[in-house]
Amino acid sequence: MTLAGRVTLLAYVLGWRLVRLLPGALAAWLFRRAADLAWRRGGRGTTRLRANLARVVPAGTDLDALTRSALRSYARYWMEVFRLQDMPTDSIVGRMRVLDEARLRGAHATGRGMILALPHMGNWEQAGAWLVATGVPFTTVAERLRPEPLFDRFVRFRAALGMEVVPLTGGEQPPAELLTERLRAGGALCLLADRDLSEAGVEVTFFGAPATMPPGPAALALRTGAALLPVTLWFDDDGWSARIHPEVEHTDVQTMTQVLADEFAAGIAAHPADWHMLQRIWREPVR
Repeated sequence: MTLAGRVTLLAYVLGWRLVRLLPGALAAWLFRRAADLAWRRGGRGTTRLRANLARVVPAGTDLDALTRSALRSYARYWMEVFRLQDMPTDSIVGRMRVLDEARLRGAHATGRGMILALPHMGNWEQAGAWLVATGVPFTTVAERLRPEPLFDRFVRFRAALGMEVVPLTGGEQPPAELLTERLRAGGALCLLADRDLSEAGVEVTFFGAPATMPPGPAALALRTGAALLPVTLWFDDDGWSARIHPEVEHTDVQTMTQVLADEFAAGIAAHPADWHMLQRIWREPVR
C-alpha cells in the first residue's frame, strides 16, 4: 500500500470511530462546518458539483447558495454513514417516509425479481438499511475503492446492515451473472444508476443535454423479467424521504434507460441540494 493509501485509510478509520463517539448534535455541527470550509475553498469536486447543479435548476438560481447547501447535504450523508451501524432500527424505520410504497411492495410480492434504480441522492445507505429492516433483503454492486482495505471496510459495513455486496470488478464471477441469478430467484437489487462507469453507457437526454447512463438496470430487467422501479431520495429535517416511481415498461435498453433518466430528473429538480454528484455527467460543458 502506498503512503497516500495508508493516510487515506487511517483518516477513514479514525473518522469512523471518532464520529460514532460524538454526540449527534456536535457531529452534525462539525460536518456542516467542514462542508462550509470546502465551499469556501472551492476545489475540483466543488466546481464540478456547481456546474452539475447549474444544469438542473432554473436560470437565476443562486448557485453559490445551492452549492453550499448541497455540500452540507453531502456532509450529512457521510456523517450518517459513519453513525448508521449504531442507529436503532426503530429510528431507521420510524424516521423514513416513503411515497407510493405500495409500488415497491407489490413488485416484490410478485416473486419475479425487483430492481430499484437510484441516483446519488439523499442517504442511499440508510434507505438500504430501511429496506432490509422492513423485509426486503437485497444485493448491490460496489465500485472498488483504493486502498483495498478501505473497500473491504465498506463491504463489511454494508454486510452488517444486511446487504449483499458484489464488487464491480475483481470478483469471483462477473457481477451481471450473479445479479441475474439473484433476480431469477425472486430477489431484489439496488443499483445506483445515474453515472456511467463503463465504456458501454447508454446515451440519454438528461435535463435537455446528452449524457450517458449505465445499461445494467434495463438490461437485467429485460433478461430476467424483473420489475424495474426508479427511486429518488432526499433529506428531511428530522429524517429521510423516498419516492417509488412507476414501474418502467419493458421495451428496450435505450428506451428504458431514458425513462430512468426522466424520473431521476424529476426527483433531482424537486430536491437539487440532495443530489450528490461531484463527477462529470454530461458530455458537453454547461453553457
